Amino acid sequence: MQCDYFDAGRCRSCALMGVPYAVQLADKEARCRHALATVAPDVTWLEAFPSAESAFRNKAKLVVGGVVGAVTVGILDGDGTGVDLRGCGLYEPTLQQLIPRLADVVDEVGLEPYDVAGRRGELKHLILTLSPTGKVMLRLVLRSRRHLALLESRLALLQARLPEVSVVTVNLQPEHKAILEGDTEIVLTRSGELAMPLDDITLFLRPNSFFQTNTAVASALYRQAQDWTEAVGPAAVLDLYCGVGGFALHCAKAGARRVLGVEVSVEAVRSAETSASRLRADHPDMGLLEFRAGDATDVETLERELLGAAPSMVVVNPPRRGIGPALTAWLETSGATHVTYSSCNVDSLARDLALLPSFAVREARLFDMFPQTSHHEVIILMERGTASAPVDSVGVGRRP
Repeated sequence: MQCDYFDAGRCRSCALMGVPYAVQLADKEARCRHALATVAPDVTWLEAFPSAESAFRNKAKLVVGGVVGAVTVGILDGDGTGVDLRGCGLYEPTLQQLIPRLADVVDEVGLEPYDVAGRRGELKHLILTLSPTGKVMLRLVLRSRRHLALLESRLALLQARLPEVSVVTVNLQPEHKAILEGDTEIVLTRSGELAMPLDDITLFLRPNSFFQTNTAVASALYRQAQDWTEAVGPAAVLDLYCGVGGFALHCAKAGARRVLGVEVSVEAVRSAETSASRLRADHPDMGLLEFRAGDATDVETLERELLGAAPSMVVVNPPRRGIGPALTAWLETSGATHVTYSSCNVDSLARDLALLPSFAVREARLFDMFPQTSHHEVIILMERGTASAPVDSVGVGRRP
């Protein structure tokens, strides 16, 4: 991938720009293999799942700068001045075409960009999420409600200029801090959800719900977990840090008779419940699929939720810090026979595996969510038992 912004020194976010993609992928896999070599000596590595080199991002998080009528959308430089990156090639084509028109609409409406150095202004960020349907969720992050009435009065204009946008919200972030969004979300459109179909499962994203930024790779990641679930055949699955339910829904689709998802974000749980309702309608013979809002590391609550019936599989997809000592200790004494662990930080994954001596890592696979950077996503399947157990003991599928 070639980028004029990178070549001109205007943006260095893609630290691996210019490195051949095959080298990027090989280096990431080598890094993950090395990190897990000691804690997973008998693991079988499946073929890495690559991404498109460019035009792969389904989400744009744009910092707004400049002045009224001449905004910049992109990032800020070291002095807090806006750097316009509206032609960034990382975004999917629909977003690439939409972002310049969105900037024009911001200028036309007269929204005032937030000035970091002066601590004045209103519009801080534009956050866009693209569905495979071609529809887009647009979130405008404002410092206050001062522009809210203006946006409400110009909503019809915005939708006429940007017909791809089906969901529009305002997020209020009043603090002078380097954080993306605040706690208050105001939905301006009739619909407040964005449908994200992945193969034959549709996720419904609410404004504060997290979803991976690479739709094609995320879909493949979920399919891998589904394949492992089908191969293991667990009666019950506990999905921790379940987010909007991607793994839980695929485990239910794989035939697990009871699936329980736990997630701290109430909005994400609401999204997951909507998706589950749709999946049940399409598959009335599906087993029990439930979601709970709660802390995934609260093991006492987990045990109460399970009502003494330990799951035969646990799925974890934690933040970068990993699952930590409390949860690994609970897994060690739980009745789980298998664990599927999806990680965006192989170092914390290795630390957690060192605390799980009762489990052996059977298979692992790198999914390249973030080309042009060193970031990675690796998923592993663990099985309770001795390290000498055969790798094919679970009969794991290898869907490409």
